Amino acid sequence: MADIHIEREHALGLPEARKIAFKWAERAEKEFDMECTYEEGTTSDLLSFSRSGVQGTLNVTANRFELSAQLGFLAGMFKEKIEAEIAKNLDTLIDKKTAATQLAAKKSAAKKNLA
Repeated sequence: MADIHIEREHALGLPEARKIAFKWAERAEKEFDMECTYEEGTTSDLLSFSRSGVQGTLNVTANRFELSAQLGFLAGMFKEKIEAEIAKNLDTLIDKKTAATQLAAKKSAAKKNLA
């Protein structure tokens, strides 16, 4: 079995991180035929995902995403490609949300300066 472990720090807080995790799960279900379950907690959430040859979790906190996955024999042969795709998808979602959050903060600051 091949293992994948990806960690990403962020400064979005749990509610925004949760939105990213939901989007990631939707994409995983649609594009990769994953079966996903989501458990919300008070300080962290756990997204579990699986399909034939792949199972894993995405732990979501106010400042970190931590993905761990185990690949079966056949999927393990494509570990580098699978890991790169997962990382790219997660990074894209984080970057989009971070950019949107920063833009909203700038607009809010500009409004305050005009007042």
